[in-house]
Amino acid sequence: MTHANDFDDLYRDVRDRLLAEAYALTGDLHVSRTAVRDALAVAWHHWHKVQHLPDQEAWLRPLVWSRARHRHSARPWHKEKGVPTEVVSTLDALATLDLPQRKALVLTHLTPLSQPDAAREIGVPPSVAAQLVAEGTRRFAEARESSPDEVGDHLRGLAAAVAGGRWPRSTILRRAGTARRRTYTALGVAATVVAVVTSGMVVAQGDSVDATLGQQGFERRATQVEAEETAPTLSDEVLLSAPQVRRLGRGLEWTESTAHGNQEGDGLVLPCQQDRYAGPAPLAALVRDFSASDRPARGGGKNKKKAKNNKAEESASAVQSVELAASPEEAAEAFGTAQAWVAGCAMPRTQLLAVHDLPGVGDEARVFTLRRWAGPTRTVHVALARTGQLLVATAANVGGLRPAPGPAASVLAAAVNATCGTPGAGECASPPKPRVTAVPSTGVVPGLLSEVDLPPVAGAVGPWVGTSPEPADVNVAATRCDRTSFQGKGLQGGVTRTYLFPRGKRADEFGVTESAARSRNPKVGRAFVAQVRNRVAQCAQEGFGTEVERLVHRESKKVDLTVWRLELAISDQASVEFLMAIMRHGKTVAQVGFTPARGRTMARDDFTWLSRRALERLPRLTLE
Repeated sequence: MTHANDFDDLYRDVRDRLLAEAYALTGDLHVSRTAVRDALAVAWHHWHKVQHLPDQEAWLRPLVWSRARHRHSARPWHKEKGVPTEVVSTLDALATLDLPQRKALVLTHLTPLSQPDAAREIGVPPSVAAQLVAEGTRRFAEARESSPDEVGDHLRGLAAAVAGGRWPRSTILRRAGTARRRTYTALGVAATVVAVVTSGMVVAQGDSVDATLGQQGFERRATQVEAEETAPTLSDEVLLSAPQVRRLGRGLEWTESTAHGNQEGDGLVLPCQQDRYAGPAPLAALVRDFSASDRPARGGGKNKKKAKNNKAEESASAVQSVELAASPEEAAEAFGTAQAWVAGCAMPRTQLLAVHDLPGVGDEARVFTLRRWAGPTRTVHVALARTGQLLVATAANVGGLRPAPGPAASVLAAAVNATCGTPGAGECASPPKPRVTAVPSTGVVPGLLSEVDLPPVAGAVGPWVGTSPEPADVNVAATRCDRTSFQGKGLQGGVTRTYLFPRGKRADEFGVTESAARSRNPKVGRAFVAQVRNRVAQCAQEGFGTEVERLVHRESKKVDLTVWRLELAISDQASVEFLMAIMRHGKTVAQVGFTPARGRTMARDDFTWLSRRALERLPRLTLE
């Protein structure tokens, strides 16, 4: 029974230390004790491997921490009853820190690890680990109302308070581990096939030891499937390499940066990102940047000249980030947050062109195509995927205007497959087939246009800025041809909003206005649209210095859309061009108008696109 004796010695040696570490991370003594027992049962299951490890406690630690975090995620920061006041104060101070800072303090003061080893466990460079310790110490001391030199004493006091508690006999844990092994054997070939397919990740029924086992009042839980044998962690092996991003820009030489944990600076590594992390408290994060330069042109001077001329168009950069959430539910929350950032992108002079779903890539995935017109116009693709506990994101600035999402989708699929089979990952990726989907709701009034919808305007200064929505008592979108009012009979809840360039001269002389209302029924809505169309047609027939060009016309039982260019004479020598659209979706009607000014105008194709986007958003409009 030498093996059993060795396991029993390990159990007695590490259980109190691991309990204190998990307790300091979660503030929940019950789940921390359960996590230690579970991890040791898993260790006996794999004792043929664990017994030969030079540092068995280091193998157990991430397993304990992961299980404690998973169990604790179902309970808020927990307040134990009957806990000494000193321990409560320490737990409250720890609760003010983010997870990486708590980990850094625990590893520094409650384990014998060196700083490089501690940094490796957190998943950050040693310099970042030192910053986490420094900032965590400062914040802890401030919250604990003590000096930084006393932080270690407070943590060791917490460990002393939970040491020496009652634990189940080691034979009970060994029986639990043996039951796991028998269950794995019973699964036989099926489990082996799953393990091979998922690159070593065994999926099988296991025994999860909870709070009641044997004579100590603990009772064994039913055997259940364990999706992962080791605690989820991140390493730079889950990140793409430079050759994998070549499909973003042909003819370019790509280089990659060293991966980092996104702990420095403001943490805003992706376009439209608003906070360092999308998840509420990720366990870890990794980021890698890519840059590209032109490959040397082959042949004579003509090719070199062509390469030089295309330099601005071909310049490209990319970035990949991976966040490890505490649970699949938190990963789904992070995915939703990241989507909201991009769908309502707050980057000035950025337009959301399209959104594509990617069925079969992870658990869910999307590509957002943006047009950046702060400087030379260029396309930016932001691709997001959720797989298990992971949020995977890639962004590519490919230069020029290339709205096709295929290359970005392919790179995201490769990024998801780089995580495939690792602990914490979910579905892998099949070859992506982008499918156009409606843009998510965003903006002050979700059913109206938002700043992120608005295209470039030649000669404009600064970004688009929308005014506060107001009742449509006056319809600025109307022209003298149509004289459209949203206060007519059969309409209700009229609202209007104008978008301007307030930093430019005479900012109030031009811009985009949208007005909308709800009709009593679709028949009234169709009649409203027909009236506007008739007035514009009559205006064109009457002449008097008026030119009317119909750019788009769509008419159906559910949807109507007509877009015009109107040139209206204001004197014998001068005229003004207006762009105007009338639309309906069901009972909801809207009008969009653009008023240009000298030297500042919008391309007709862009206005036509904007009108279609307004129609796309219209079904989500809710009016009082």
